[in-house]
Amino acid sequence: MPDGRRLVLVVGASGVGKDSLLDGARAVFRADPNVAFVRRVITRPAGSGGEGHVAASADAFAAMCAAGAFAIHWPANGLRYGLPRRMDDDLAAGRVVVANVSRQVLDAARRRYPGLTVCEVTASTDTLRARLAARGRESPAEIEARLARVGAPTTGHDVVAIANDGDLALAVAAFARLIDQLLPASAKPAT
Repeated sequence: MPDGRRLVLVVGASGVGKDSLLDGARAVFRADPNVAFVRRVITRPAGSGGEGHVAASADAFAAMCAAGAFAIHWPANGLRYGLPRRMDDDLAAGRVVVANVSRQVLDAARRRYPGLTVCEVTASTDTLRARLAARGRESPAEIEARLARVGAPTTGHDVVAIANDGDLALAVAAFARLIDQLLPASAKPAT
C-alpha cells in the first residue's frame, strides 16, 4: 500500500478555481524536484479548454484501466478521468504529489493512500455563478443546476479548506504553505 502522507488531493466544485490554484502552485514549485503535479488522463480532446491533460479516447482509456495504468480513476460529467500509476513512484521517492480529483473517489483514495491530505477549494455561490457564466460553456439554467449539486463541504480530519473568493495570490500562498509543510525536512533550504 503506497504511503499517502505526501499526497495532496485537490477537490472542489466547478468554478472554485482549482485549476488556477494548481497553476499558481506549479509556478511556485516549478524548480523543486520534490513536488510532482499529476497530469490527469481524460476522455476529452486535447485543446478543449480547461486544464492541460492527456487526452484519451474512450477505448484507449478502457484499455489503460484494464492494463492497471491508473492509481485512481472515475467517471464524471460524461467523461472518464484517471491518475497515472506512476504517481506511486513519486510518492515512493518521497516527493509531495498533488492531484486534482473528484470528491467521489476520496473514500477509495483514503483506503489506498493512508495519511493523505485533502485540499478543498471553496468559493461563495455568487463567485461560482459569476465564474461559470464567464466560461460561457453552460446556459444559466445549467449553471443553476450545477450550483444546486455543490453539496455539503468535504469532511474528515485530513481536510484543509482554502477559500478562493478573493485575491488568487492569497489562495495560492495558502496552498503553497500546505505543500511546503509536507516536504521532507531534507528538501527544505537551511535557515
